[in-house]
Amino acid sequence: MDITKASHAIAAKGFVVSGEGELLIIKRRPNDVHNPSGWEVPGGRIEIGEDPAEGVMREVREENGLVVAVHEPLGVRAFTRDDGQHITMIIFRCTPETHTVVLSEEHTAFEWAPLPEARTRVHEAFGQQFDTYERYYTGR
Repeated sequence: MDITKASHAIAAKGFVVSGEGELLIIKRRPNDVHNPSGWEVPGGRIEIGEDPAEGVMREVREENGLVVAVHEPLGVRAFTRDDGQHITMIIFRCTPETHTVVLSEEHTAFEWAPLPEARTRVHEAFGQQFDTYERYYTGR
């Protein structure tokens, strides 16, 4: 079965926070089927049988060239994409081990944004991950 045509997929996203407390956000292509030109955190569908932590490492590397350390999940959520595909997503806390970003053709821009600014730019559904990160990792 072609996973891109499946009605349900598992995805892993990386909440990649630098040592300076900035979140890596990337901008989707304007012709993307889901959330065109929207800002997001890196990641994507994992392969059937792939470990989610390995999947997020692979996806982050494919989308922006970074090598990351994957830590604990900050949350899990389920939603339906604009094209009708059902997604179960695991969002992992990650830290960059390399710092040079090289975008794939899937995205048009990237920024290392301070967490409060990043929160206003990515989809509001990631609010839980911002809350969890702040509660456990910034002492707020």
